[in-house]
Amino acid sequence: MTEQRRTALFSVFAALALIGLKLGTGLATGSLGLISEAVHSGTDLIAALLTFFAVGVAVRPADTGHQYGHGKAEHLSALAEGTILVLASLLIIWRAITRLTGSSQPDVHASWWALGVIGIVLVIDVSRTVASARAARKYGSAALSANALHFATDFAGSVAVLVGLILVRKGYVNADAIAALFVAALVLFAAVRLMRRNVDVLMDRVPADAEDAARSAIEDIRPTVELRRLRMRQAAGRYFADVVIGVSVDAAVGQGHAAADAVERAVQSALPEADVVVHVEPLGDRAEVRERAHAAAVGVRRVREVHNVSVVSTDAGTVISLHLKLPGGLSLDEAHEIAEDVERAIVAALPEVSSVQTHLEPLAEEAEGTRLSAEEVAAEHDVVARIVREAIGAEPKELRFVHTDEGLVVHLTLQLPAGTALADAHAAASRVEELIRRERPEIADVLVHTEPQE
Repeated sequence: MTEQRRTALFSVFAALALIGLKLGTGLATGSLGLISEAVHSGTDLIAALLTFFAVGVAVRPADTGHQYGHGKAEHLSALAEGTILVLASLLIIWRAITRLTGSSQPDVHASWWALGVIGIVLVIDVSRTVASARAARKYGSAALSANALHFATDFAGSVAVLVGLILVRKGYVNADAIAALFVAALVLFAAVRLMRRNVDVLMDRVPADAEDAARSAIEDIRPTVELRRLRMRQAAGRYFADVVIGVSVDAAVGQGHAAADAVERAVQSALPEADVVVHVEPLGDRAEVRERAHAAAVGVRRVREVHNVSVVSTDAGTVISLHLKLPGGLSLDEAHEIAEDVERAIVAALPEVSSVQTHLEPLAEEAEGTRLSAEEVAAEHDVVARIVREAIGAEPKELRFVHTDEGLVVHLTLQLPAGTALADAHAAASRVEELIRRERPEIADVLVHTEPQE
């Protein structure tokens, strides 16, 4: 037999002894206070029996039908105890009120041996309260904690009955009924508190302190992982955590598993014996984040063009910056509203982004739809070729100008060293594009293609 069940069984025998002492003495002396305490101990007997069986069920290992274990049996037991206590307290209150209002005449004999019986009861109450409280702390048991609370209220109630009988001996005949009301108030308060706490557990209310401890433990192992979601619940003093983390998209399976193990250890160091399930997701790489941010931005009404999208990872999170081209005739207020719409759209599409910075540029719409002469195209050719030479130190492989309904479009091909990384090639193309747009804003669009040198 486990220590939890031995403690619960001790409570059963203690409750039986107390019922016999209180009820026998209460009937012999006519003390409503003692009879109410006997009723209280009767509910404790039921509570102790429920606890005895609930603890036996709760310690069973998980099975196919109860994959999270049987721990909630304790909370069901505690909820049943609370219901019984409420009913018992209402009965005691009714009987006390009838005595105090004169509906029934008290006939209490506060003999010396009745006081001696209460002294024995107090000793038993103290011993079983201490035993249950120690076991509850040691095993985190909700049912044993409920028992300890009940036994503590029993002790307080027994002290009130003792005071009431002493006052009866001194001639205050209503003191016994007042003591009974005090006992009922204790029982009712304890029952409501007990029921609320266990209903929270049965409804999977988030254990706030435990969640904060787990979140802090996980965040301490950054930047290895990114915490994306944490869900927690508890049962029978044990915590269950469902964690979703993000790791680098380049991480191997073994690295993802190691990150999950690190999270599990961190949570269990903060919450010993917690059951932790970790799901690993890849963090989107920067190119993917840029594409998703670009798509979200161009979807906003009146945004004509988005370029120079930059993604930077900081301790505070992911920061995105980008350039927006808007109609030149807009006021600054209107442009600012559009920029805010873009920022909201990006954050909605990428929740992991902590902030978005936008740079506003006017679109040179006055040049749209115009056609240049051959001489003007040649002049533009020289300007663009010079910009490319200054940017990459080489002539463009191909440079063409195309007239469209939107205006003059530059088609440009750059040759870069064969070992150039894709990210560097993209950066070079973006730099050339930006320089052309800055120096020749009348050009409607710039399309830059990169390829390796032969």
